[in-house]
Amino acid sequence: MRRNANTSLDTVVTDFILLGLSHPPNLRTLLFLVFFFIYILTQLGNLLILLTVCADPKLHTRPMYILLGVLSFLDMWLSSVIVPRIMLNFTPASKALPFGGCVAQLYFFHFLGSTQCFLYTLMAYDRYLAICRPLHYPVLMSRRLCTILVAGAWVAGSIHGSIQATLTFRLPYCGPNQIDYFICDIPAVLRLAYADTTVNELVTFVDIGVVAASCFMLILLSYASIVHAILKICTADGRRWAFSTCGYPYLNQQKPLSLPVIAYTLSTTKLEIRAKIVSAGYWGEEREGAEWVVREGVGAGGRNDPSLVCTYE
Repeated sequence: MRRNANTSLDTVVTDFILLGLSHPPNLRTLLFLVFFFIYILTQLGNLLILLTVCADPKLHTRPMYILLGVLSFLDMWLSSVIVPRIMLNFTPASKALPFGGCVAQLYFFHFLGSTQCFLYTLMAYDRYLAICRPLHYPVLMSRRLCTILVAGAWVAGSIHGSIQATLTFRLPYCGPNQIDYFICDIPAVLRLAYADTTVNELVTFVDIGVVAASCFMLILLSYASIVHAILKICTADGRRWAFSTCGYPYLNQQKPLSLPVIAYTLSTTKLEIRAKIVSAGYWGEEREGAEWVVREGVGAGGRNDPSLVCTYE
């Protein structure tokens, strides 16, 4: 019996299976405990920073600590988006993730990640004003302006995440639903799409590239100006104080980010090595007497034509 399905996402693919990180089976318990303890320490460290900032009224008027508190809050959520799914891969539990859950994970991953990039840029700008223009600092970085900039970072991050999620999941998905990654991220999900992903890849590259490059260049320029200003200070104590004000809080905040970055790096190699094999298998995959095939639709533009329909035989 033949069943024809259209390209509507909710009628073809209802969930995705995350394959996770490759690991020897005998190390599952150890890896689970390692990720679990680092995750708990990350959350406790961020919570301690957040409570410290909230508990001291004197810190409420200092933009540096406002930004640090917001960054800690964001990092708690970003770690919660990524790490629990990684830990789940080391347990016998089901690796399936509902379609809506995959959309939400991709959105929040890019929303929180890009917002953090914007906040790091604001923190660098804040230190630039404090060290290079100390007399104008209270006017140029008031509490009200700091609040507006933080709100702008949240809005910009939300827009960025919405663009990425919308572009990724507007494509038709049918047949294979195994994501060779530990989270629902754009490159891994696009490999399952039954459509031409060239535009998506180009927009994603430009969007993420512009955000990352802009933030990096602004941070680099800010700290270059800071270093140049500090080297002009005559006394060693003055230099030490200036370096400490722009060093410790930001270096301390980098620690919770190490876990997602390490996991992301470890998984990237595996994803690229298997990309061609997996992609080739998706277009002719046979399943226990049933087969997913592509039939020409109105457009008749070949395999990657968005007008094609998914047929299950």
